[in-house]
Amino acid sequence: MTTLSPDILATLEKQAIELPSWAFGNSGTRFRVFPTPGTPRDAFEKIADAAEVHRLTGLAPSVALHIPWDLVDDFGVLRRHAEDLGVRLGTINSNTFQDEDYKFGALTHHDESIRRKAIEHHLACIDVMDATGSRDLKIWLAEGSNYPGQNDMRDRQDRLNDSLRQIYARLGDDQRLVLEYKFFEPSFYHTDVPDWGTSYVQVASLGDKAMVCLDTGHHAPGTNIEFIVMQLLRLGKLGSFDFNSRFYADDDLIVGAADPFQLFRILVEVVRGGGLNNPEVAFMLDQCHNIEAKIPGQIRSVLNVQEMTARALLLDRDALAAAQQENDVLTANAIFMDAFSTDVRPALAEWRESRGLPADPMAAYAASDYQTRIAADRVGGTQAGWGA
Repeated sequence: MTTLSPDILATLEKQAIELPSWAFGNSGTRFRVFPTPGTPRDAFEKIADAAEVHRLTGLAPSVALHIPWDLVDDFGVLRRHAEDLGVRLGTINSNTFQDEDYKFGALTHHDESIRRKAIEHHLACIDVMDATGSRDLKIWLAEGSNYPGQNDMRDRQDRLNDSLRQIYARLGDDQRLVLEYKFFEPSFYHTDVPDWGTSYVQVASLGDKAMVCLDTGHHAPGTNIEFIVMQLLRLGKLGSFDFNSRFYADDDLIVGAADPFQLFRILVEVVRGGGLNNPEVAFMLDQCHNIEAKIPGQIRSVLNVQEMTARALLLDRDALAAAQQENDVLTANAIFMDAFSTDVRPALAEWRESRGLPADPMAAYAASDYQTRIAADRVGGTQAGWGA
């Protein structure tokens, strides 16, 4: 069995992956959203489900919220509820894509009153951050156009920058704005923030408290995502990850499901660039479980990230650097592939047991009565996220 060194285990001990509240509700594709027994009825129950993932894995100490999906009367009460369950409230995600007024844009709209409405929504999200103790406001914009000539693309960039500046000005000293990008959907001719470069240009103009969010499902096929990770780390502008997996577009599948090697390559660059366990680089999942069970789906995802992190830490960087200096292509690639091919699962299972965690969190959840209890208790739950 592969042995993980004390240094690697100490590094893994610190790993933290934030869970998205919406992953526990009825959410999914653009077509049918399939309900599941035990669906949370409110934000309190979503946090309870997230806490169960953390209890079994030790990897998920925080929960991201989505506004307005997770609105409650008193966020101080929600914060204490989370802390009582052993987790904390994390990133606050805004929503300007489910309101009729935003049909043709929100922060980019030519109508100043609609832009003001969208800006005010983000300021309200910062009020939530103040109450929850959250650091990051994450913005994803479903804005753009479908036809050439429909809009002036440059004007939209200018309006976006002006809107972001107003939101940025409201941030507290310890708060950040994180701008996510997505290369298409729902706009098909042009998207206002389609790539890491556009996100970087926008946040760089705002200041040190504005960063880029990299969603691993938001790229064109064949994109070298680890190159983007490297570049943003190099520039000091990688604020967070949204980990998921894709076969075609923004599939929002369990991370590592489609391409485990890609996840490994990304984490190699994270380690290389100083992004692992760096408080400035948040790890988060962003997934919509439609046909798979919600809680096990999140357990599997965080375990996949942990496993590929362990493999990335096993990479013999001294030997790799030597082979690279010699332009020894095959040896360098063999060293890289040796780390990827190493089965670390038994070592991780043994280590989990040494920490008082289940050796196999997936099996432990299946053997528990948690799902049975919530299915019986939560009658009529439809609360959650996308498609709700």
